[in-house]
Amino acid sequence: MWRMARVAWNLRQIRRLSSAIPGPCIVHKRGTDILHDPWYNKDTGFPLTERDRLGLRGLLPPRVISFEQQYERFMNSYRSLEHNTRGERDSVISLAKWRILNRLHDRNETLYYRVLIDNIKDFAPIIYTPTVGLVCQNYGGLFRRPRGMYFSAKDKGEMMSMIYNWPSHQVDMIVVTDGSRILGLGDLGVQGIGIPIGKLDIYVAAAGMNPQKVLPVMLDVGTNNQKLLEDNLYLGLRQPRLEGDEYLSIVDEFMEAAYARWPKAVVQFEDFQMKWAFETLQRYRKRFCMFNDDIQGTAGVALAGLFGAVRAQGRPLKDFVKQKIVVVGAGSAGIGVLNMAKQAVLNMLGNNESTGANHQFWLLDKDGLITKERKDIDPAAVPFARGFGPGEVEGLHEGATLLEVVKKVKPHVLLGLSGVGGIFNEEVLKAMKESDSPCPAIFAMSNPTTNAECTPDDVFKYVGENAIFASGSPFNNVTLGGGKIGYANQANNMYLFPGIGLGALLSGARQISDRMLQAAAECLASYITEEDIRKGILFPSISSIRHITTRVGASVVRAAVAEGLVEGNGDMDSKELANMSELETMEYVARNMWYPIYSPLVHEK
Repeated sequence: MWRMARVAWNLRQIRRLSSAIPGPCIVHKRGTDILHDPWYNKDTGFPLTERDRLGLRGLLPPRVISFEQQYERFMNSYRSLEHNTRGERDSVISLAKWRILNRLHDRNETLYYRVLIDNIKDFAPIIYTPTVGLVCQNYGGLFRRPRGMYFSAKDKGEMMSMIYNWPSHQVDMIVVTDGSRILGLGDLGVQGIGIPIGKLDIYVAAAGMNPQKVLPVMLDVGTNNQKLLEDNLYLGLRQPRLEGDEYLSIVDEFMEAAYARWPKAVVQFEDFQMKWAFETLQRYRKRFCMFNDDIQGTAGVALAGLFGAVRAQGRPLKDFVKQKIVVVGAGSAGIGVLNMAKQAVLNMLGNNESTGANHQFWLLDKDGLITKERKDIDPAAVPFARGFGPGEVEGLHEGATLLEVVKKVKPHVLLGLSGVGGIFNEEVLKAMKESDSPCPAIFAMSNPTTNAECTPDDVFKYVGENAIFASGSPFNNVTLGGGKIGYANQANNMYLFPGIGLGALLSGARQISDRMLQAAAECLASYITEEDIRKGILFPSISSIRHITTRVGASVVRAAVAEGLVEGNGDMDSKELANMSELETMEYVARNMWYPIYSPLVHEK
């Protein structure tokens, strides 16, 4: 785990390494074809020499506007929109902000990503959680211009040829969904394409992925959402979802096609319903360089927060093995958190066969506490079903309610990934006040905001000022008595998945191992200083996301090297990667981050 004192890096150094003046870019277009291509278009920023050689003279107003002036003009428009929408409903304001950013994205990608990078704290909630959920729900009406690729059940047998319809010769990062479990909103079918698009925007902004080398993908296998099937604006297949071998054959064909064309690409699975999330992860993780963000990314961020909670109690990190943790939500994210937390306990105990690692976890679903008496337990939840013997709490039973569990267990941490807004009600939070921890931690991690298990206001009101709060979606901090602040930490996956993907890509890893994921979580946990921890701050500011991603990416590279999984990528082979110091690894990661600057354009027939 790296400390800031050991590697004194700052955002200025990262920008210096990632924003070197680009060389000329060869284009095979002229005239209006360039103006209609968001990758090459500079709007009124084309200098006169480029206007001449690219056939643009007369197609633009005569005045040349600098990049900085274009930037300021857009920001003025955005601020004007904010002013003019005051008093409107939150959903109306959010969609208006998304539209103005989306129009810029459709017109001028370089300017769009520069605006996004420089204002990531303000714009991430618009292009990502929580507004992306609203966008997906209304995607049929919002659709204006296609983005990404769509592989449907009707394309079976054609995907190997279809993959070559994508214009980029190189793709480094693919985010794919089947739309079956979009955030906490359920089955949104083809409208779930908004999730891969938003995730890849974060990859570009946070990890410096080249936007010409990313690909959002929708696997449309139908939908079981009757409302969508009856919606005239729905753009997907009007049929029930495929199941069983029929479903897997579609995903298999896509994965084979993608890796046949781009064998070095990293694939991130996103928002698959639980049964297919675990099935596809186990099916592909040894064959391809892929991971599931809902299972593994969420788990890594949660683990970093759990480590921070131990530190906030003034205890050494090794005491994590003594933490009592209640998890509400037995879906892919909840089980993923438990699996990674259990592995962390095993690593600390130094005994991979230890059965005691499960005794500190209690798992609940919609039917209450899961015990070994439960019939038809999902196989993924079986290791965490409570039974009898050491670590059991007297009086708890199969199906015990959340309130019963909290009162009897007195957990150090209550973690929600249930998708049920407000489930951590006043009674539950007041019961958490009797926790065995002086600083009870409440993680309300379900997205979007309306699905959060509770709000920070309720936590600090009912649990007390010493409580620690974290959520998946952004909330405002809470002003407490005596000028004290109750911090609304955001346990957002964007702290980890960009670094995981970038580190895997730059190392040329054959697969993404548990140790690589653990290294990412440990790196994030180490980022926060003791002073911040004492205040109740568990996660850094989103504003420093490129700095965080640089360190997380470097930790993933070094973990891949340690496990012998690297094959090298680009200008670094596996031997050179193995010989790099920590600082050199960070420089390597930062140097490979794309930064939005207008490239000189040269036409070639």
